[in-house]
Amino acid sequence: MFTRLRQTNEILKGHRLTFALSIFCMSAAAFFGFISPLIIRYVIDTVIEGKAPGFPFNILSFMSQKNSLGESLFTAGALLVGVTFLQGVFTLLKGALSSRSSEGATRDLRDRLYNHIQHLPFSFHTRVKTGDLIQRCTSDVETIRRFFSVQFIEIGRAIVMLCLVIPIMIKLNAVMTFYSMLIIPVIFAFSVFFFIRVKKAFKKSDESEGALSAMLQENLTGIRVVRAFARQDFEMKKFDLKNKDFRDLTYKLIILLSLYWSSSDFLCLAQIALITVIGVKMSLAGDLSIGTLVVFVSYESLLLWPVRQMGRIITDMGKTFVSVERVNEILSEKTEYRLSESGSVIPESRLLKGFSIKGNIQFRDVWYFFPNSTEPALRGINIKVREGQTAAIMGPTGSGKTALVSVLPRLHEYSKGSVLIDGVELNTIDPHFIRKNIGIVLQEPFLFSKTIKENLIMGKKISSEDEIHAVSEISAVHDSILSFEKGYDTLVGERGVTLSGGQKQRIAIARTLLKDPPLLIFDDSFSSLDSDTDIRIRSALRKREGKRTTILISHRISSISHADVIFVMENGEIKQSGDHESLIREDGLYRRIWGIQSEFEKEAEEAGIAAEKEAVHE
Repeated sequence: MFTRLRQTNEILKGHRLTFALSIFCMSAAAFFGFISPLIIRYVIDTVIEGKAPGFPFNILSFMSQKNSLGESLFTAGALLVGVTFLQGVFTLLKGALSSRSSEGATRDLRDRLYNHIQHLPFSFHTRVKTGDLIQRCTSDVETIRRFFSVQFIEIGRAIVMLCLVIPIMIKLNAVMTFYSMLIIPVIFAFSVFFFIRVKKAFKKSDESEGALSAMLQENLTGIRVVRAFARQDFEMKKFDLKNKDFRDLTYKLIILLSLYWSSSDFLCLAQIALITVIGVKMSLAGDLSIGTLVVFVSYESLLLWPVRQMGRIITDMGKTFVSVERVNEILSEKTEYRLSESGSVIPESRLLKGFSIKGNIQFRDVWYFFPNSTEPALRGINIKVREGQTAAIMGPTGSGKTALVSVLPRLHEYSKGSVLIDGVELNTIDPHFIRKNIGIVLQEPFLFSKTIKENLIMGKKISSEDEIHAVSEISAVHDSILSFEKGYDTLVGERGVTLSGGQKQRIAIARTLLKDPPLLIFDDSFSSLDSDTDIRIRSALRKREGKRTTILISHRISSISHADVIFVMENGEIKQSGDHESLIREDGLYRRIWGIQSEFEKEAEEAGIAAEKEAVHE
């Protein structure tokens, strides 16, 4: 409990003064709210019945002196209007200040969450569902905002009311005060019991909503696959099961809430009825004035409803504590590097001073295990690539090619061995620095819902039109872009959905080339391209050879045959290495694949020639 309170209080950092002022205004509004029934009591007992002014008007000279009925009523009315006006002013200020502090605090929390997520390791994003992450950043943060904006203030209001009203009630009549307080401990205990029950129900409902959001996000992301395999009915059934689970858990929560509200309503109304009956009897017996009875009935209503609201407040507090816990689960995740208060990266590596990457790479007996896996993805890798060389990696699916190149930008941290970049151990170089000096084109490119130009300049914000057009020419996408109505200002849609797979891949290649890093990695980036486009891009890239260290992953022999060195992987190990000519003379996987692909190319060429002859003959 204390840990959650501390974490909740931490969220208000930078806005505590504004929040304290809102609590002060709320206290002032509550104070003036308690004055109004006392003025009505003065009118009934003193002005109408002619009794001596009671507390607190007996200490006010202008109201304790003998005045005419009209003057007394005018004075009481003017005072009532003034008190009500001040109560309204402080209520307005309370609302404005509490909204300002809660909105400011949640804005800072959203910024903090977003910055933190941006700098979490790649392994975190591979094990966390995107939908659940979105749920924590939106729904849970909104729950925290509502609590600060409304419920937290109400806790202070209830406490202030108790502290103000009880001394006044005791001063007016101690016996009636005793009867007025009878039900309050019962309601409070009932609220605590309810809080314990409902907290679990809220957590289950919240987690179920997160699972529902995760499934919805996954389905919408993979909508093409769903349509391609006609899986709409199957996906609908899956969604229906999650939706029913969320409905059932939420329904149980509503039942608990309805039981509480109905039970607390009965208790509060019973308390008011008890006070009314006892007050009437005491008034008939002459032990209590009618004005004082009106005050007690008014105060009982003012007092009981906030205490009754404590159940809802405590309920929302329980839900907020769950949300705070879920948010802090993200914030407690260790980032890849230290961050400043503003969320910017603080370089930790001493190597950044005067150190620049040229592109010499060496793996020494490197082992890597995927998280929660006992089978190594890389087994004692030993390779060396010199600055400016083009290295190629090929092998069957699951042989460890992508795992190997993912180690270089520190998307994965190798388990054993040593990786040297220009003679410096990779895990001593800051990840932020190393990634700025590496360009990666993934097999499945991702484009943001922006214009083509905005996607291209992601790695290099300040780029001239000539530079953008040059890399687009190299990646054979310039003509395709110009064919669009708005050219480079064309919006690509979410995840680049308005473009073909080949267009997205070529734009991703151009984006990486524009970044112009000393080390380039193409992770099977030509797989979605036709042969002619593949040849055009490779020809353009070969003109840049020697200027940048390049690593190619491909299943096509034709895409990697020009490489300075080729590494053949199987089962996480390097089985063969050498250039194209040496590998086709060596018995092994490379030679077998080369033979199969050469045969296919020969058959395709013969089929093409035959088709041309047939067309000419016709």
